Amino acid sequence: MAFALESPAFSDGDRIPRKFIRDGENVSPPLVWKDAPEDTRSFMLVVEDPDAPSGTFRHWAVYDINPDRDRLPEGTTAGAKTESLGHGVNDFGNPHYDGPQPPKGHGVHHYHFRLAALDAETLHLDEKADIDTILKKAEPHIIAETELVGTYEAS
Repeated sequence: MAFALESPAFSDGDRIPRKFIRDGENVSPPLVWKDAPEDTRSFMLVVEDPDAPSGTFRHWAVYDINPDRDRLPEGTTAGAKTESLGHGVNDFGNPHYDGPQPPKGHGVHHYHFRLAALDAETLHLDEKADIDTILKKAEPHIIAETELVGTYEAS
């Protein structure tokens, strides 16, 4: 089986429910993955909108996710007491999830939830690291990636 990412809230290519939109409840959707490589030592998740008017806009990054995990529940903001999840500073300037918020009249935007399996237990990043810094630090450690794409259009 191939490394795969899913959400009980929406299927690949489907519209992201309003609950997970920045102008809605702005909570992160539940995510579930399977068949990660056996040598995975941590995971990193990044959510990006390549359809933004100014170029790719990054909405969320979570890193140093325990390799025993196979999900992030809805509204994930921190790890369990035995786990310290790192959260990158997104393009809104916030160290947490900020959902889709495309400009009205700009058409359908595609939100890429990219999960990477890493060969490093931790990325050793400052808590104020932005998502670009996280991606650069993680890149040499990526052993597998999977993606889930949701869409949203402001009305």
